[in-house]
Amino acid sequence: MAVTVTVRWRINQSHVSVAIPGYNFPYSIRDSSKMRMRGQQVELTGEVTRIDNETVTIALGPLVTVALDKVRLVETYRSPKRRTRLRPTSCP
Repeated sequence: MAVTVTVRWRINQSHVSVAIPGYNFPYSIRDSSKMRMRGQQVELTGEVTRIDNETVTIALGPLVTVALDKVRLVETYRSPKRRTRLRPTSCP
């Protein structure tokens, strides 16, 4: 699952504070690009650990519980399968 967060401010050169919709606790992420600006949207992805009636708990490091309408389903990248073999299967 993925949740879109908004950058609030820069904590130091490598971390930014973000606002997660429906999650009323402070949360910071590592900013490897060092180019994130205040108000910029960032997508965080994590594994779903629990689904309740109207909330979803996602493992983003710590467990984060947000409303079901604030997350979206994403699929992991899978490389394409090779259709032909590189070598013949019969051995002499």
